[in-house]
Amino acid sequence: MLQDPKTIRYYQRLSDTLVELWRRRYGSEELRLFADGFVTALRYSENLDPLEINRLEQEVANFLSRPDNFEPPDFMYQREKESF
Repeated sequence: MLQDPKTIRYYQRLSDTLVELWRRRYGSEELRLFADGFVTALRYSENLDPLEINRLEQEVANFLSRPDNFEPPDFMYQREKESF
C-alpha cells in the first residue's frame, strides 16, 4: 500500500492516464510500455525514494492486471442502446 503523498499523486496521475489511453483504444501492451517508461523516468529524476518507486511499480502492475479498472468506453454503450 502506498503511503507517501508524493507517491500517491504519481500513482493517481499514472492510473488516470492509463485509463485515458485505454479509452483511446491503446492495447494492454502499449499501456504497460507507457507505465514502464513513466516509472523509469521517475527513477532517473530521483524525485522519489527507490523503495517508494518499487512500491509504485507493484501497485501499477496490480492496477493493470485488474480488468474492472478498464470499463468499456461510453460509445460502446451508445451503440448498444441505438440497436435496441
